[in-house]
Amino acid sequence: MTTFGPLVRRSARLGGILLAAGSVQFVLAMVVVQLKYPGYSDTGNYISDLGSSMSPSAWLFNDSIRLLGLLGIVGTILIRTAFARKTTTHIGLAALLVAELGAIGVGTFPENSTWPFSGIHSVVSLVTFLGAGLALVFLALAMSRDTRWAGLRFYSFLSGVITLVAIPLFVSGRYLGIGPGGMERVVVAPILLWAVVVGVHLARLPVYDPASATTAPA
Repeated sequence: MTTFGPLVRRSARLGGILLAAGSVQFVLAMVVVQLKYPGYSDTGNYISDLGSSMSPSAWLFNDSIRLLGLLGIVGTILIRTAFARKTTTHIGLAALLVAELGAIGVGTFPENSTWPFSGIHSVVSLVTFLGAGLALVFLALAMSRDTRWAGLRFYSFLSGVITLVAIPLFVSGRYLGIGPGGMERVVVAPILLWAVVVGVHLARLPVYDPASATTAPA
């Protein structure tokens, strides 16, 4: 039996790059839009306020989060071969795809959308948060006994748990002294950071070369 070590297919490396790039461009867009929003507060304002009609650069925020979703979808499809074929893998990747579709919905239906689209923003936001949090937990389980993910299992699990614990606090208005914007960032930050960390990790792993091995990695 051939031992490959922590190898991935070239497509998985590309998928990791897309995941990381999606998160980085979104964070940069948020910073730019926030700087152009008079009186905006990280703790007092919701993240989605940056995409509302009150935001001078709402188009940038909304386009950026749609791009986050699109890059995430392609990236998620490409990284699937970096995980063993397990039920937890299928559930985790499916949940991540749902979250990324939700992100596209967040940008398509901004915070203050009028009838008949009013209310959609809150639904797709919750879908994005829950989908991402569950994805991280299940993918952490899928990483077990896989040398390609050594060192990232507990980090992924912890990131998902933080998001899942913060969601009900945010929804119920229990902001723990950091305001609605602060609590929403506790929900979102682990997800965005995870995509960057995992994306960079995959991009740095050696590529499986079929010319030098007899069997592909799982």
